[in-house]
Amino acid sequence: MKKHLHPDYDYVVFRDTSCGETFRIRSTCTSSETIVWEDGKTYPLVNLDISSASHPFYTGKQRKASGEGRAARFEKRFGAFSRRSSGEQ
Repeated sequence: MKKHLHPDYDYVVFRDTSCGETFRIRSTCTSSETIVWEDGKTYPLVNLDISSASHPFYTGKQRKASGEGRAARFEKRFGAFSRRSSGEQ
């Protein structure tokens, strides 16, 4: 690989600000904030609004969508009216 062409790929700590969960993975993200990790080393800190620790899909707290969509609900409410006005019986 050519030098200085690719971004640095090193350990970064991500913190989910909604639940306080932190995790360390390798990434090309950078930050001016730093944090001392459990191993005593200092790593860049990237704050996230949401992660797998707090996202409803991964936590199992997601809302279930209704079985019918908008078009079906419209047809259910106004279907008889639209058929009568168009000449159908």
